[in-house]
Amino acid sequence: MQENNRVQESLQQLLARQLSPLDLLPHTDLREKFIDLVLNGEPANIDHETTALFHELRRKLTEKRVEDVRVVVFGGGTGLSNIIGGDSRRKGWQQAPFSGLKEIFPRTRSVVCVTDDGGSTGELLKDIPLVAIGDIRHVLLSSIQLEKLQKHYSLSVVEATAVAGTISALFNYRFDKKPDNPEQILENCRADLGMLPSFLQENINSLLRQIFDDPRISPALKRPHCLGNLLVVAAVFRQIARSLTIEILETSPEILHQALFEGLIFLADMLGAEERAVLPCTPTPARLRVLYTNGVQITGENKSSTALRGFPVERVYVDFTGPVRVYPEIFEDIRNADILIMAPGSLYSSIIPIFHVPGLAEAVRENNHALKLLISNLWVQAGETDRSIEDPERKFHVSDMLRAYERNIPGGTEGLFHEVLCLSLKDVPASILQQYEVEGKIPIYLDRNIVCEQGFIPIECGIYSKAALAERGVIQHDPEIVAQAIKTIFIGSVCYPGKPPERQKKNRPVSIPDAEKFTNTVLLPSLKFKKIINRFKKISIEFDRRKNAAFDSEKIRATICDIVWKHQDIPLNHLDYFTAIRCVPDSQWRRDQKWDNVFSFFDPGDCSIKIRHDQIADERRLETAFLIALGESLLGNYAAGKEMKGIDADGIPLGKVYHLFLLPEDKRTCFLKADDLHEYLVLARMLPVEVDDLHYTRLINGDEGFTPPGLLMGLIYAWYLENRLASHIEYKMSLMQINQTDLIPEQLKMLKRRERVISFLRNVVFCP
Repeated sequence: MQENNRVQESLQQLLARQLSPLDLLPHTDLREKFIDLVLNGEPANIDHETTALFHELRRKLTEKRVEDVRVVVFGGGTGLSNIIGGDSRRKGWQQAPFSGLKEIFPRTRSVVCVTDDGGSTGELLKDIPLVAIGDIRHVLLSSIQLEKLQKHYSLSVVEATAVAGTISALFNYRFDKKPDNPEQILENCRADLGMLPSFLQENINSLLRQIFDDPRISPALKRPHCLGNLLVVAAVFRQIARSLTIEILETSPEILHQALFEGLIFLADMLGAEERAVLPCTPTPARLRVLYTNGVQITGENKSSTALRGFPVERVYVDFTGPVRVYPEIFEDIRNADILIMAPGSLYSSIIPIFHVPGLAEAVRENNHALKLLISNLWVQAGETDRSIEDPERKFHVSDMLRAYERNIPGGTEGLFHEVLCLSLKDVPASILQQYEVEGKIPIYLDRNIVCEQGFIPIECGIYSKAALAERGVIQHDPEIVAQAIKTIFIGSVCYPGKPPERQKKNRPVSIPDAEKFTNTVLLPSLKFKKIINRFKKISIEFDRRKNAAFDSEKIRATICDIVWKHQDIPLNHLDYFTAIRCVPDSQWRRDQKWDNVFSFFDPGDCSIKIRHDQIADERRLETAFLIALGESLLGNYAAGKEMKGIDADGIPLGKVYHLFLLPEDKRTCFLKADDLHEYLVLARMLPVEVDDLHYTRLINGDEGFTPPGLLMGLIYAWYLENRLASHIEYKMSLMQINQTDLIPEQLKMLKRRERVISFLRNVVFCP
């Protein structure tokens, strides 16, 4: 308290002067002036007395100790780990691993998002019934503290730095080919465990052996992995008796929940991090679901980060595999926190999913004494923030980011954070910004007035890493500068006038009501993958290996299983409408390619998917071919007959009529019910014949092309899953991106038809 009074005393002395010397500091907000003073020092060319006053204020802002200040940070992988202590995967981290929040605020704890499903984490989900581990491992490494290592193992600074470097080399090592033994791993990653303290060395060796010896973990070695993820899994499974198999654990999640907690506590202590340094926002496995403004919905964080739908994100939802649990210790940490920070990261797959976990947002709101701060992202992210929902024609602003949080966090942002820490573009060289723009990288601009109108306090400062810019030509948050800025805001908080401005309801988008209504209970990923594998074991794969010695039926089977796994939106019952996959030699391919270049189809005659042989060698082409045929298979044997008849007038051919005759419903094998099939055929522009409800027609003018209903189903099916797989359909759907006008009514009709197609796919075909 005495230190706070001294800061106020120094401030009052400066303010008492006739022309406030504070006007010599850039920016307008007092927080920004304090940060500028701390980061850049006293203003130049001022009198000795004023310089002394500035120097004293700066000293009080920088020298106050904050070791006992309790900090909780929420976020995902890279953004969170970077501000906690730097990204351990970056070249150079091993030489300077001790910086960031963890060193200035040693009582920092992280609450990590668990919806990641890409890379090694996604591979682990196939075998292990845990939450996503990758971001947890990532943040855990960044949380290693110098003082903790020294205290645990009696190390010098040089020795502690070497230990952190060895741990980083080991935990960040990746392999594509199954290693034979722990010794081979150590040789390949060049991590010398001999330089580690004996306790640390013994435990890491024990975890390495467990990866190979524990039958619940060892099957994962056949997949490409980050070794650190497997070490985290080993630390978890060492808490569980080996008699408890994966099958038992899949039906007893509470055992894994407790083991995950104990395993992370053990790892944090062993590696030299704060107690409870890193915990998942929930131990219940979860997945992300994203709805775009054009009505398309996709599932999976990794897929959302690579999707280029061309439309802004409308909503984000999180589905869980069962009752959602939160460790009581997380609520305790939030309740006792002096500072609560929302870390930068992927907008829709970092902070938002965390606050879909019941109870977490409420816990933050109930803490009325903490500094609550959001750290803004620096750059537009393709597929997420490359378009504003307010105005898709312009790029993303900070106010757009805040609207996205308001719209997608149940209950909105009220009480979650007050200040927003933003990058000052004035501090970034113009030449760098121009170079980035040429590369398609656009900063997220601070629109200060609108952010203030939204009820937040923007704090603009130079929080980017000048070293990273010089060494790698990138602009990213500097962990040391961000930590200093947060410390300055916290210490100076006694000086700021008034409270945060009142939130203006007119500028607050409606947030999700009753989020539970939009949450699905989904199958545990490891269980779903087993079901995919078991389903394809019953499907015969016919392939002539003489045509391509590099492939065989089992390799094709495994590849297609991975394709289905990748597209989480494919319901398992979509796999029930074909019994075989037959690879047809090019010379025997009889399909007419006059109107399309689709080299696959579903044959209702023998209930098989047929793919031209040359599509097998390229996984992307195989993916397209399989998904189109899979979509076609949903119609099954719906057609009793198809016929094309010409239309003549006075001997002049005018066009053709395509006739489609349906089988009676009780004789069909079709995914779509009768009403749904009728709706689809109408959307495919087939006209029902009034006197015969099993007869549909389509008029085709002149010699124009025509996409029959079966092929169209396959194309829109593949397009919905990933629009780049069906460029023909993407071209047609691009009409939805054009500004509409009432001058051309037909265009509006086409737009409405495309909207109905998407709604049909979302609500009927891909409805879980």
